Amino acid sequence: MNQPLRLLHLEDNPVDAELVMATLTESGLSCATQRVDTRSAFLAALKAGPIDLILADYSLPGFDGISALALARQHAPEVPFLFVSALIGEELAIDAMHQGATDYVLKQRLGRLVPSVQRALRERDERRERQRAEEALRQSEKQFRQSQKMEAVGRLAGGIAHDFNNLLTVIMGYSHVLSAELGPDHPLQEKITETQRAGERAAMLIRQLLAFSRKQPLEPKVLVLNSVISNLEGMLRRLIGADIRLAITLDPSNSQVRADPAQLEQVVMNLVVNARDAMVKGGILTIETSRVEVTKSPPYHVQPLAPGEYVKLSVSDTGCGMDRQTQSHVFEPFFTTKEEGKGSGLGLSTVFGIVTQFGGGIDVISRLGHGTRFDLYFPSVEAEIKPEEATPEPGRPRRGTETILLAEDDPSVRMLVRDELVKLGYRVIEAKNGVEACLLASQQVGSLHLLLTDMVMPGMGGRELANHLSMIKPDLRTLFMSGYTDDVGILAGQEDGTTGFLQKPFTPEVLAQTIRQLLDAAVPPSRAMAARSTGQKR
Repeated sequence: MNQPLRLLHLEDNPVDAELVMATLTESGLSCATQRVDTRSAFLAALKAGPIDLILADYSLPGFDGISALALARQHAPEVPFLFVSALIGEELAIDAMHQGATDYVLKQRLGRLVPSVQRALRERDERRERQRAEEALRQSEKQFRQSQKMEAVGRLAGGIAHDFNNLLTVIMGYSHVLSAELGPDHPLQEKITETQRAGERAAMLIRQLLAFSRKQPLEPKVLVLNSVISNLEGMLRRLIGADIRLAITLDPSNSQVRADPAQLEQVVMNLVVNARDAMVKGGILTIETSRVEVTKSPPYHVQPLAPGEYVKLSVSDTGCGMDRQTQSHVFEPFFTTKEEGKGSGLGLSTVFGIVTQFGGGIDVISRLGHGTRFDLYFPSVEAEIKPEEATPEPGRPRRGTETILLAEDDPSVRMLVRDELVKLGYRVIEAKNGVEACLLASQQVGSLHLLLTDMVMPGMGGRELANHLSMIKPDLRTLFMSGYTDDVGILAGQEDGTTGFLQKPFTPEVLAQTIRQLLDAAVPPSRAMAARSTGQKR
C-alpha cells in the first residue's frame, strides 16, 4: 500500500491488541493504529478521522461492540467494521452482520484476520469505485438534460428572434425618428427615451436567450482577463451600491483567454448582479483572477475540459447562500429565487451558455448563510493580442441620390426603411419579396446602385436574390439584413467591401451610415472588369 492503513482498534486488553497488530504486520500490512477502550475515545476518533478500518472487541467494561457498531455506521458508514473477539457466538455474530458489521474473527483463530481484512478493503475499494462511476453517470445525465434544455431554448430563441427583431426594428426605429423630429426640448422627449430604453432591454433579453442557447453570433478575440475586469470596475462599483464593498485581486501574470469581449463582460455583470441581490444587508463582493492547472473537469460543463492550464475567474459574495436543492437548478433557464418581476431567470443560464461556448466550465460552492462562490475556468491562450482599431465618431447621416432596391417581406420594416432612405435623398424601389425584387431589377438594372434585402423571405431569399442580380450587374453593392443571428456568417470570405450585413434591430442612423460606407467603397478590379464585360454583351 502507498500509505499505512489507518486503523482504529477498540480493545481494552493490550496483549490482545499487540497480538492483532503483530498478525497484521507479519502479513505485510503496514498500519498506523489508534487504540481506544472507552466510548468517548472511540467517538472522538470517529469524528477526527480519516479511518480506513475499524477492529472492535465485542465486550468491554462500560461499553460494547454493538453500540460501537451503531456509532461507526452513523459517523463513518463507508469504513469496514470487523469484530475481533473471543466471546462472540454465532448467533450474535450473525446479528452483528445484519446490523452492518463487515465480518467477525475469533481471537482464537487469528489466521482468518488477514484474509478478512484484505477482503473488506477490497470490497470497500470496489464500492467506492462503483459510487464514483454512479456519480459520474449522474453528472453525465445531468449534463445531458441541461444540453437538452439548452437545445430546446435555442430552438425557441432562434424561432422567435426573427419576428421579435423585426418588431424591435420598427419600435426602436420610429422612436429615433420621433426623437429627431420633435427635438430635444419637446415635452414628449422623456417618454420617447423610455420607449428607446425598453426596446434596448428587449433586445438584450433576446441576446441573453441566444447567448444561453449558444446561438448568438460571436466575435472572439484574445483578451487579457484582468483588463476586462479593470475596465468594468467603475461600472461595477456603481452597480452594487455603497453598502457592498468590492474587492478585486488580479493575477499578476496577466493571463489571456479567447472570448467575445461583450459576452465576457455580460458574464461578469450577471454574476455581480446575482451577488449584489444575495447581499440585501450589504457585504463583501470579491472578484479574483488566477492561472490554474486543471486535471479534471469542474461539475458544470458541456464538453469535458482537457487537462492543462486555465484562467480562473472567481466571483464570491458574503450573502445568503444557497441550499443543495437551489444549487441543483441554478443554471436552468427561467429558474429564479427572486420575487416576481425582479428577475427573468436567464442570468446564470446565460453565464453557463457563454462560458461553455468558449470551452470552459464552472464550479459553484455555496452554503446557506455563508455566501456563494462561482469559479469559471477558461482555456489559457498565448496568442499575440492585435491592437484595437479606432472607431470613428458617428456623425450626421450623409445624404445620397443613388437608387436602392429594397426587398423586405415585413411591411412595417419596409415602410420604415423606405421612408428614412427617401428622406436622405435616395431613390427607393421597393419589393415585398425576392421574386418581385428580381422582376423589378431586371427592368431597371442599369440604374441600380445597391440591393438592400432581408435574408429570409417567402419564395426567394436574400442570398438567392443577390446571386441572380450579381449575374446581370456584377458591380451591384449588396446589404443584407436579418433577424436571424445564424445569418451573420454569410460574409465569410466576402471582404471586398461591397457586401455588408445589418443585424436587426438597428436604428435609422446605423442603416444610413452602413449604406453610405458601401456606396462609397471602391469596386474591386475583378468586379469592375466583370461589369464592363457584362455591359459590352448587352
